[in-house]
Amino acid sequence: MFQNTSVVDKRYKKLAIQVSLNGLSFATFDTLLNKPLTLQKIEMGNVSITSKIEDLFANAFQKYPELKAGYDEIIIIHSNNLSTFVPTALFDEEYLGSYLQFNTKVFETDFFAFDELPNYEMNNVYIPYVNMNNYFIDQYGTFDYKHANSILVQKLLEVSKNNEDRKMFVHVCDTHFEIVVIQNQKLQLYNSFDYKTAEDFIYYILFTAEQLHLNPETFKLELLGKILESDSLYNIAYNYIRNVSLFDVSYMQQTFSEAEKREHFVLLHS
Repeated sequence: MFQNTSVVDKRYKKLAIQVSLNGLSFATFDTLLNKPLTLQKIEMGNVSITSKIEDLFANAFQKYPELKAGYDEIIIIHSNNLSTFVPTALFDEEYLGSYLQFNTKVFETDFFAFDELPNYEMNNVYIPYVNMNNYFIDQYGTFDYKHANSILVQKLLEVSKNNEDRKMFVHVCDTHFEIVVIQNQKLQLYNSFDYKTAEDFIYYILFTAEQLHLNPETFKLELLGKILESDSLYNIAYNYIRNVSLFDVSYMQQTFSEAEKREHFVLLHS
């Protein structure tokens, strides 16, 4: 057991680990000062969901002692595109798989979970990596877990307070990206798309804009996640959309670079 519950033994430290099929990244936090202390990304290449997690993660746990230090709180963040948001009024915990079957292939053997976003009257239903959770149970005993998109959408809703204009946010990952459209702290649209080329990327953005009657000459597009101004994804968006920019992370008072803050936006807000 690596978590401490006794007040006397409290370390005021938190560990957040974000996992995907490409690897993991982690951050440690000082919970007294409410700030991150370390940030590390570990790439493993694109692996199968059936890969033996013990082999993939063993080297990371040997190389980075932070993963085996003592913490009061540990959270595992699952990053995949197997999720969907459901309004609380339409939500029934007994039928989690039914919500996901509209946008992803589900099986009877799948394990479903959900995160509540009570301030916004909705839930995020998703399929976590069960084999990864089992591995972390062996390592830590107990921990909390969430889906990356729960954190992403909640934080984007928070920063959109008092903004009457509809704004599109695109969060870029290695093989997929999320589109989030928000107006005055109301979620207008959330969707996730797989992509291979920059042309795939701009096609889905323009298609979504068309469906929502957003004019590429006037609506604002903000990009975050794994993206730089020099990337082909940014350049093609800039060619087709007048008001495009990288998401402003200047409010995040941390020692990491702006690129790191954008790429690890979810992890650093966990």
